[in-house]
Amino acid sequence: MGSEKFNQLRQEHGTFIYHSYNIDNDGFSFHFSIDEYHFYPSWKWNGSYINEKTDMKLIEYIIFSIGMTELVSYWKCACCPVVKVQCGALDDWQIAWWKKLYFNGLGEFFYRNGIETDMNSFMNIIPSNTEIPHFNKPEKETKGALIAVGGGKDSVVTLELLSGMKADNLCFIINPRGATLSCAHTAGYSDKKIVGIGRTIDKALLERNTEGWLNGHTPFSAIVAFSSYLMAILTGKKYIALSNESSANEGNVGGTTVNHQYSKSTEFESDFRQFCERYFVTPPAYFSLLRPWSEWQIAKKFVTYEKYLDVFQSCNVGSKTDTWCGKCAKCLYVYIMLSAFLEDEKLIRIFGSDMLDNIEFTDLFNGLVYQDYDKPFECVGTRAEISLALYRSYLKRKGGKLPLLLKAYIEKNPDEPENLDNFFDENNFVPEELLHLLKGE
Repeated sequence: MGSEKFNQLRQEHGTFIYHSYNIDNDGFSFHFSIDEYHFYPSWKWNGSYINEKTDMKLIEYIIFSIGMTELVSYWKCACCPVVKVQCGALDDWQIAWWKKLYFNGLGEFFYRNGIETDMNSFMNIIPSNTEIPHFNKPEKETKGALIAVGGGKDSVVTLELLSGMKADNLCFIINPRGATLSCAHTAGYSDKKIVGIGRTIDKALLERNTEGWLNGHTPFSAIVAFSSYLMAILTGKKYIALSNESSANEGNVGGTTVNHQYSKSTEFESDFRQFCERYFVTPPAYFSLLRPWSEWQIAKKFVTYEKYLDVFQSCNVGSKTDTWCGKCAKCLYVYIMLSAFLEDEKLIRIFGSDMLDNIEFTDLFNGLVYQDYDKPFECVGTRAEISLALYRSYLKRKGGKLPLLLKAYIEKNPDEPENLDNFFDENNFVPEELLHLLKGE
């Protein structure tokens, strides 16, 4: 059924057009279209970042590239076979780069919509201009890090690990909300040290979705990558620090490459760094500070920062109200990881109930834990990390009454899993001068 809808829409809507981008004092916007349907997504920044010294030629090309990341969210509603790029410039290397990002970043979208396609045929990108502009490396000194803050435990750990550089750091937040701002404030960053940027989705896309056009997950972290790069250039930062851990490389569906977190993976991080070196030829260094660590190590570190327990939040369902919904796979996952360290009373205060004592969450639990089930399409850790957290949670409660899901798990899996306390993924891009933060040196 999914492939039928996919093929039908592609026949009815053959061409997607990236018309233009516009920059003004308030931010920037884009113009896309599919036949008579036009889309104008916009971005608004929270301060004045452009002045007479700004290299506008470079800024324009980065913003054009942000438009290339944005377009896939609009393209996917009809999956037009042809994408015409009538602004900016693309060469053959870039066309291949963007197609790889789109195809892999849409892996979940294709899978969940039952769409069968391939890297070669799903899209043909046709640029009007192939002459790529070239830029000189800036002479001004850069310092500090632009830290992407999402409001969850991972970015909290990065904020704390980089606290020694706080005077030169800035926080970067897309669509600032209660939890993201509270985490930045709790880390000691004032509003003046927060680079906030508002991203608005055109309602015309939502209207297409209500009419039955295709919808689904897109590689949002690629948008974070390009927009953080833009703001790091404008604010003179040396580093862009993300908080993507090693487990982001694990897929969701056995026997496939489908990965909800593809644009958080080491592969994308490597590709993005290569893109920047090839086309922007300028600092800053983009990397994930937590890449060498497992989710187990991150959770273990996070609980030592108790001041964040009442402010952190990474549940997608509850994001608009800055609450944990207490019913989704993401909530259950974070509950499990923290249950190895925190007392039940604290967990219940955060999530509203003992999530491990609710039989209704059995399917979510099985998806997180067992290989025979698809891993939930959320930003969650590996099964090895979750198994270790469950076992340590059991040891904490041994001799007492166990919650239902934990009791069933231990009866089925009584052996101690691999210890991940000393895990270190050497495949990372953390600058040499910052590695001691992760190795405890």
